[in-house]
Amino acid sequence: MSRTKERRFTASTLLAAAGLAVVALAMPAGSQEPIKVKISRLGFPSLTTMMVDVVKDQGFDRKHGIDLQPQSFGVISAYYAALATGELDMAPAGPHVLQKMRLEGVPIRAALTYARLNALAVITADASVKSIADLKGKSIAADMGSSEYQIMAIYGRTQGVVFGKDVTVAELRGHYHQIVYTTGAQTDRRMGIPGEDLPGSHPATEFVAWYNGHPDYRDCQFDLSQERVAVVGVGNVAVDVARVLCRTAEELERTDIADYALEALRQSRVREVYLLGRRGAAQAAFTNPEVKELGELAGADVGVLPDEVALDALSREALEKSGDRAGFKKVEILESYARRPAAGKPRRLTLRFLVSPVALTDNGAGAVGGIRLVRNRLVASATGTIQAQATDRSEDLPVGLVFRSVGYRGVPLPGVPFDDKWGVVLNEKGRVLDPDSKQPRPGEYTAGWIKRGPSGVIGTNKPDALETVTAMLEDLAAGRLLEPADAEPAAVERLLRQRQPLVLGYADWLRLNALEVARGQARGRPRVKFTRVDEMLAALGNRSSG
Repeated sequence: MSRTKERRFTASTLLAAAGLAVVALAMPAGSQEPIKVKISRLGFPSLTTMMVDVVKDQGFDRKHGIDLQPQSFGVISAYYAALATGELDMAPAGPHVLQKMRLEGVPIRAALTYARLNALAVITADASVKSIADLKGKSIAADMGSSEYQIMAIYGRTQGVVFGKDVTVAELRGHYHQIVYTTGAQTDRRMGIPGEDLPGSHPATEFVAWYNGHPDYRDCQFDLSQERVAVVGVGNVAVDVARVLCRTAEELERTDIADYALEALRQSRVREVYLLGRRGAAQAAFTNPEVKELGELAGADVGVLPDEVALDALSREALEKSGDRAGFKKVEILESYARRPAAGKPRRLTLRFLVSPVALTDNGAGAVGGIRLVRNRLVASATGTIQAQATDRSEDLPVGLVFRSVGYRGVPLPGVPFDDKWGVVLNEKGRVLDPDSKQPRPGEYTAGWIKRGPSGVIGTNKPDALETVTAMLEDLAAGRLLEPADAEPAAVERLLRQRQPLVLGYADWLRLNALEVARGQARGRPRVKFTRVDEMLAALGNRSSG
């Protein structure tokens, strides 16, 4: 074996083991200069360098007209900001990261989950490929090896107006008297356990975006042939996932779920769903109406383990001290499920408490085959909060599909002060603060999860927003505003259309909304959604996205 071949084999093995992406590119027609691709990996940056070395050693970059440029970032906030703004084109990792990938001038993006090769990204200039969907099912050859890989799951990122790229903070200051940042918590937290990146393990947010028809996620693939599913977390997103997995086709038809998701769920073989919470029933984040609705599913029995929902002394004391009647009611509802006999429905939803995942296990074929849980007990922290503490008892739960919903984190906005520790915009009662002086920046505000962190629901957001709006009105009355050079709305629209010709306005949204509702009325549904950007543009007058 030659030294070159030996290096190829070793590098490929390491890349696959690390879950890195092998990238295949076809030179766009008419391109002369190499496409510059900025690439980085937050963990194991040396593997990124090694990947670039292998690409160059094999002449892969010359063949496909690309110039891979490794980047490094000192802090995680800078890394995520670079991904969010497009400064960083690619982070070799799983599909959830590849979805953030951008390559200027190359509109087709795809990702593959295949056995132990976690993700294969493909960019093509094939004239027959008009959209990402056209790639599905095609075979492609991996350039750095002889194997062929089938495209199983395809992801694309549709770009509208990108803050920090198409418009900056400085430019907004030149057009507005007040600016409010309400971008939420855009990334999900990982569980940080072995096996988390096995095929069959997904963020719950991807599944929610998929069945809701989000264009960036409509081509995601979830193996609904599995009979047993675990949903890690007991917040509102986790409950949404469990509810959709357990609903009958008739129930789903009465919703505005995307057509392709409705058909996939109609064919679903899921029979058992586990909702897993690390603390007790009293600490569960879901609301009483949500947990009550779980007991009213037409096609699924609901159950709990009596010892996991029994109210412990610590929780009882905390509820009594706070006067939390809703908390007592939540426990009462869950205890009633322990006494309810099964009605023989086709599916079963089991709510588990006082358990934490410590590993996802392999089924022997390189995919999720189970989840290992440790049993917890509740303890009081030094500050008086109730926390879960692991015991020496554990169990293995056989499942073939796992969705994680264990928290979320805000993403920094270019040019906006950010608290990296808490994952929020640096602010005081909604006023954005200067990081050096800690004084409010005139005319800049924030609200929602990007203001306070990922906690609470709509009811929590109302007083949060009120606080911010109160600050805005106070500053308006005191004259503490920005002084824009051109505050005419038409000036902003001209700027945005110069940067992003496909920008859509509120009037466009109203037209799309009316069209979706009309499509739904024809089929007896609330709406039938457009789930591809090219479909939306066509509906608005055949505007080209290419």
